[in-house]
Amino acid sequence: MDIDELLARAIEMSASDLHLNVGSEPVLRIDGKLQKFPDSLPVADEDVIAALERVATRAQRDRFFEEKELDFSYQMPELGRHRVNVLIQKGVISIAFRLLSSVLSPLESLGLPPVFGEMSLKPRGLILVTGPTGSGKSTSMAAMIKHINERQERHIITIEDPIEYVHENIKSLILQRNVGEDTVSFSEALRRALRHDPDVIVIGEMRDLTTIATAISAAETGHLVLGTLHTLDAPETINRIVDVFPPEQQSQITLQLSQVLIAVLSQTLVMPGVA
Repeated sequence: MDIDELLARAIEMSASDLHLNVGSEPVLRIDGKLQKFPDSLPVADEDVIAALERVATRAQRDRFFEEKELDFSYQMPELGRHRVNVLIQKGVISIAFRLLSSVLSPLESLGLPPVFGEMSLKPRGLILVTGPTGSGKSTSMAAMIKHINERQERHIITIEDPIEYVHENIKSLILQRNVGEDTVSFSEALRRALRHDPDVIVIGEMRDLTTIATAISAAETGHLVLGTLHTLDAPETINRIVDVFPPEQQSQITLQLSQVLIAVLSQTLVMPGVA
């Protein structure tokens, strides 16, 4: 089994994900639905090991066998850049690929309203992009970064796990940090980023109290902060942020949030044939 060939065929079939699990055929997710890879044989243990050796560096494999979990990106010139998650289940390796477009899409081509672009050009404040897993949050946020990059001279620092879309400097100066390789954590990278003269800070996922608190403080001190949360709508997003904090801090955080929050952009994918 050649993993690059499988990825190339999956891309041709417009799949969003490719799953390799020992004992079953490779599985694709197309338009939100899982289906077996056509004309394929069950994946053997040696197949997933070979795939892991192909897509991960020695240092990444060493970290995986120590921690039993791994998130990283795999990039080939002809295949683009893809997000990879590796884990162990029932004693064997399972690999999931999230297939990403090699071309950064402009906001208009994604069908996003013009207000996404207008808000991304704000000088300061907090913008949250929310939605369930696989709803396109990272793609939308990458398009917003592209929108800024093409129009403004700004210093942008992104903190991602892993880096999904690679940005080239156009008008802006963009630094992209990969959690686990370039920095130890979101919270530490965010704290350090504030000392690196940023105008815009992009947080791949606001996971914990420290990251959320620092993001709000960064927005208060004159930075534009973009971040994602796995929430379904605007009210739930506000509640999730406030509930992270101890009860005695929630009133203060609510006040701070009201002063810096520009918008909560909640999105979900509409599947073909689903009313």
